[in-house]
Amino acid sequence: MSREVRVRIAPSPTGDPHVGTAYTALFNYVFAKKNKGKFIVRIEDTDQSRAKSSSEDMILTSLKWLGLKWDEGPDVGGEFGPYKQSERLPIYKEYSQKLIDNGTAYHCFCTAERLDTVRAQQKAEGLTTRYDGHCRTLAADDVKKRIAASEKNVIRLKVPTTGTVKFEDHLRGELEFDVDRVDDQVLMKTDGFPTYHLANVVDDYLMKISHVIRAEEWISSTPKHVLLYRAFGWEAPVFCHLPLLRNADKSKISKRKNPVSLSYYKRAGILPQTLVNYLGMMGWSFGDDKEMFSLDEMIEVFDLKKISLGGPVFDLAKLTWLNQHYIQKLSPDHFVDYIRDEIFSKHYLLALRPLLQDRMSRFEQFVDNFSFFFNGPLNYQGIDILPKGKEVASMQLMLNELVEQLDELYDWNHSAIHDLLNAHREKIGWKPKDYFMSVRLIATGRKDSPPLAESLEQIGREMVRFRIRNYLDTSLGK
Repeated sequence: MSREVRVRIAPSPTGDPHVGTAYTALFNYVFAKKNKGKFIVRIEDTDQSRAKSSSEDMILTSLKWLGLKWDEGPDVGGEFGPYKQSERLPIYKEYSQKLIDNGTAYHCFCTAERLDTVRAQQKAEGLTTRYDGHCRTLAADDVKKRIAASEKNVIRLKVPTTGTVKFEDHLRGELEFDVDRVDDQVLMKTDGFPTYHLANVVDDYLMKISHVIRAEEWISSTPKHVLLYRAFGWEAPVFCHLPLLRNADKSKISKRKNPVSLSYYKRAGILPQTLVNYLGMMGWSFGDDKEMFSLDEMIEVFDLKKISLGGPVFDLAKLTWLNQHYIQKLSPDHFVDYIRDEIFSKHYLLALRPLLQDRMSRFEQFVDNFSFFFNGPLNYQGIDILPKGKEVASMQLMLNELVEQLDELYDWNHSAIHDLLNAHREKIGWKPKDYFMSVRLIATGRKDSPPLAESLEQIGREMVRFRIRNYLDTSLGK
């Protein structure tokens, strides 16, 4: 290869560490190591309304748990930092101005109300909704006056009005898009932050990224990026779009049909080497029908061209089967150490102690009475969870609303959980007994358990959400 291989993943810290992030990170990491290159982590936190430091921490922690060590990143530094986009704002301002100066971008002063009106009219006429170019031809003096008057504006890319955009995908060959499918995309927002597209291209260029290996859902954005590379006069990297992970029904993997949080799999007792091995099988084959292989073994034989474009199915049963084989391979010491350090750790038992000590008269009660703190899915057979007088549809609505709110609760402590539950119950108008007993039974499988919010805190954010969704799927027929 003519230049050093440098690849990156660029997760947005707006949610749980996603199994899809790990999948993409794995193939980037292995490709870099196979070619004696560099693997970089960059945090794309330009959406300040959704970015969370707790999410960033969980992402980095989960990738470290999997053993995917990066050469450059926000926590280790590097020659091309900073590696958080929120710390690179002067860079984006400088490069957006370069596009203004060379005539490939322009200031747009259209209000949100005008844009809404244009979109509504386009929809009514059966047209593709897109920016209508209203500000493309504003006179330079007019633009200067409006900027001097502090009139709010964004910067847009001036997309050609005719022709096509072509680019080579490493797995798919040449792809071609009509420019009428590409909008005059916003590059810089009114708040001074760049959009994903500008920041992505500028950072990849300045960080000397040689190959952009990402999920196929970004294919539709690639023409925008190609046009940006042309506007700057830069050589584009090699693009390679991995097939998306799929549910069993071939839909894109999602938390509503499969646990997608890496934190969940760690909490559920999936070994990191199992998950790495399994993700390595997603769309790629080791060869010789070999299903169990280490990260080092994968690096040794890896070939990016051998990735299959068929949507790989993330099968929880297959992952569990593979994990069983890895558990069987553990030495006696490693087996016991894992249970002691991960499941019955001193830290976790100390956190549980205030909830359990006053409820025990004999230590033999510990396993039977409090197993829900350590279990995964619960068995609800013989437990009447639906409150009297409530319809199944009402219960489904309540639980779906609740779990969506819990998805956004990153400050996972009993006080925050208590406040969320109370606010949700009051909003939907359920009686306290019906509401809290339903949540208690689904989360613990027991009518008699320690205080609810405190119990949910210790069961953990991942397992609580999983149990609610699992109950919806298996018991209520969501």
